[in-house]
Amino acid sequence: MPTLLPYYAALAAAILCGVGGQVLLKTGSARTADIIGQFLDPFTVLGLGAYGLAGVLYIVAIKKIPITFAFPSVSFSYIAVALIAHYAWGEPLGLPQTAGIALIAAGIVLLHQG
Repeated sequence: MPTLLPYYAALAAAILCGVGGQVLLKTGSARTADIIGQFLDPFTVLGLGAYGLAGVLYIVAIKKIPITFAFPSVSFSYIAVALIAHYAWGEPLGLPQTAGIALIAAGIVLLHQG
């Protein structure tokens, strides 16, 4: 297991970079009124960069981690982004969203059994 530690760290970093990228893109979109301004906003540029870095880290991770484990793990980002969006921007987190988050979490746990 210790030999796989760098690959699991890369997977975790990829997930965090993806979450960060999503938050940065949302922040950039909230700060601009037009499409040109959106793509020139520093938050958008940083968000796209974070997604690029997430992709590179994910490639490193799947070099040794089975994709049947790695890909479902990325679903954790959906949970993190939904929670961040609720607390940062007041986006809805009612029963439908909570149920969806619970189902995603249950799916991740189920796929990681065994």
